[in-house]
Amino acid sequence: MKVLIAGGAGYIGSHCVKRMSELGYEVVVVDNLSTGHRASIKSPFYLGDIRDAFFLDHVFEKEKVDLVIHFCAKSLVGESVLQPLDYFENNVFGTLQLLQAMQKAKVNKIVFSSSAAVYGEHEIMPITEDYPTIPTNPYGETKLMMEKMMKWAEKAYGLKYMSLRYFNVAGACESGTIGEDHHPETHLIPLVLEVALGKRAQINVFGNDYPTKDGTCIRDYIHVSDLIEAHILAAQALLNNEASQIFNLGSEEGFSVLEIIKTASQVTKVNIPYQISPRRPGDPAKLVAASSKIKDLLGWEPKKSIEDIVRTAWEWHRNHPQGYEK
Repeated sequence: MKVLIAGGAGYIGSHCVKRMSELGYEVVVVDNLSTGHRASIKSPFYLGDIRDAFFLDHVFEKEKVDLVIHFCAKSLVGESVLQPLDYFENNVFGTLQLLQAMQKAKVNKIVFSSSAAVYGEHEIMPITEDYPTIPTNPYGETKLMMEKMMKWAEKAYGLKYMSLRYFNVAGACESGTIGEDHHPETHLIPLVLEVALGKRAQINVFGNDYPTKDGTCIRDYIHVSDLIEAHILAAQALLNNEASQIFNLGSEEGFSVLEIIKTASQVTKVNIPYQISPRRPGDPAKLVAASSKIKDLLGWEPKKSIEDIVRTAWEWHRNHPQGYEK
């Protein structure tokens, strides 16, 4: 089976490329390298943008693929608020071009990288797939629109899709060859590890007066390798002609900011200083996913612990302090 992975040079995409190649899939990668890294992949690679219809038509004409996995998207919540039109143009228009190219090439199966941002803010936990989708930022709105495009494309053209809504993804592959390299970095675990590496003096903790066990925000973390196993199961289900689905991907267990800092200190054996800062507007106290649906239908459940997540991330960052730069 030949799989086209759009955004395959990014953090999550490169882990998908690596794992699917190991399993014997024939993998083709498309990426514009705006945030991805060419050094992270070894599969056949096409440099280009999914917003470019001529580029996509060329790729689909040359590579007779059976399925697409779609990771391409701008994904910074704060940036999306400041630059909403950029996010709609990149995420929504890019997905439109991809779906149109797939339709022309008669490729009718896609696994989509969605986000918990489609839900907005909810007080009842854990969040299930049937919760109302009321995004509170343009990033979440674009992801929801992308899902709706696939729903209507299924009704009109027979497209089959699996939409996987992530919560917090972290960690690196056990081999240590690929990992997380963002510029700028905005995710908690890499930022905490930058303190352990001496690249930051301290970590800012935004608020310690939330209604949680230690007053700091709680989030649901999942190891990137576990996440990729879910993508592979979703791809296999589509290739077996199973019905389109939307799934949450999470551990059903939450960890506070202070618990992440404590775990990182234990893993790195470095004291990690932090400073309490004012709350950030719009930060919910707790976000935890219910993942029973994908467990029941596809047999997926995460295997890696929070210690595994931090340990593999630490090994990557310690051995690649400048990321993929030589």
